[in-house]
Amino acid sequence: MEMFLGFLVLLACLIIGVRHGGIGLAVISGIGLVIFTFVFGYKPGTPPIDVMLTILAVVTCAGFLQTSGGLTVMLKYAEKFLRNNPKHVTILAPLTTWFLTVLCGTGHVVYTMFPIIYDIAIKQNIRPERPMAVASVASQMGICASPVSVAIVSIVGFMAAAGHNYSVIQLLAVAMPATGLGVFFAALWSYRRGKDLDKDERFQEFIKDPENKKYVYGETESLMDKELPPSFYHAMYIFFAGIIVIAMLGNFPDLLPHFPNAKGDMKPISMTAVIQMVMLLVAAIILFVCKVKAKDVGNSQVFKSGIVALVSVYGVAWMANTCFGAHMAFLKEFLGNAVAQYPWAFAIIAFLTSKLVNSQAAAIAIVFPMALSVGMDPVIIMSFISACYGYFFLPTYPSDLACIGFDRSGTTRIGKYILNHSFMIPGLIGVISGCCVGFVMAHIVL
Repeated sequence: MEMFLGFLVLLACLIIGVRHGGIGLAVISGIGLVIFTFVFGYKPGTPPIDVMLTILAVVTCAGFLQTSGGLTVMLKYAEKFLRNNPKHVTILAPLTTWFLTVLCGTGHVVYTMFPIIYDIAIKQNIRPERPMAVASVASQMGICASPVSVAIVSIVGFMAAAGHNYSVIQLLAVAMPATGLGVFFAALWSYRRGKDLDKDERFQEFIKDPENKKYVYGETESLMDKELPPSFYHAMYIFFAGIIVIAMLGNFPDLLPHFPNAKGDMKPISMTAVIQMVMLLVAAIILFVCKVKAKDVGNSQVFKSGIVALVSVYGVAWMANTCFGAHMAFLKEFLGNAVAQYPWAFAIIAFLTSKLVNSQAAAIAIVFPMALSVGMDPVIIMSFISACYGYFFLPTYPSDLACIGFDRSGTTRIGKYILNHSFMIPGLIGVISGCCVGFVMAHIVL
């Protein structure tokens, strides 16, 4: 009975907290911590300090990238690529937004791409819903395939803490094909979704009004003709160099400094520390080479979003660790048996948790440490990495709402029955196919 009440408190804190955003979720997790400790008598768990410090370093570097203009260069190249291949925008747009997220570590870059994707689609007489809805889904699926995302650095930290020293390259070798092919299959399905614009009675009725037609086919601001200063390009190259260095050091541990452990054996420093050092170094180089005003970094969208994610992970992970730690014996038996018989059960848990907290990083902070602590095979855990994206299920996430707003044709929308919205089927196809690919890749790579 006590365990049931404990899980009920955990669930209540998550449901109430998510209504107040990432920071709200973190502080409401404090209510759960106090109840668990002072009412239920649970021993307080341990916040994931290494994970949080890694997130902080990565978010700081990403903030310098955006403030320096490096992110703008990436968006300009992405726009050029799409405008040079307009007839295939339904396939190429989601792959582009996925790739941008992989490079930058945040799905928020998609907001700049939405008006570009819309403009290309409408001028090609392509139903905008086809590329736009799946592009929104793709931008979020890329989070778990980015070496500089909060999600991946969290996984690296949790895996290391559990004694599984997989390199960043190994984890990405599973996550990138899984999420990337998931996006591709979702885009293939979207290629012929809905009615063509000339056969869509609702759309044709809307554009009969000259003002509406002007609104639908109006011009969109472009980066193509904008001259960007050399410092913008320098920032992008420096950032890419940092990612390459992290990948090399993660794949070749002999290159790392070695120090004696408690037993006197020489061991390389952890990759979490390496990521922190390199990201701070990259930010420092951008600061000096590109003459960035450090005080402006705190106002960048990427930095703000990252700090919210950091605080959210702090509160949620600490509360979940406290709750699950008190019932670890039961969880080991129950989850161990369930996953042994039905490996996909972990995917369902991750999916529902992600929807509950509206964040892949927060979902990972809850389910990954729990799964690792009960002895779940890391191969199975990584197999279903795509399932950590479940918040498309209800169209309440900011990127989905923004996508609807940017589609001036009105084809991307929330359906009459809420669940029949534009993102549902692309999201399900992306996650399910991503889990299938991930299952294969994890058993090959790990």
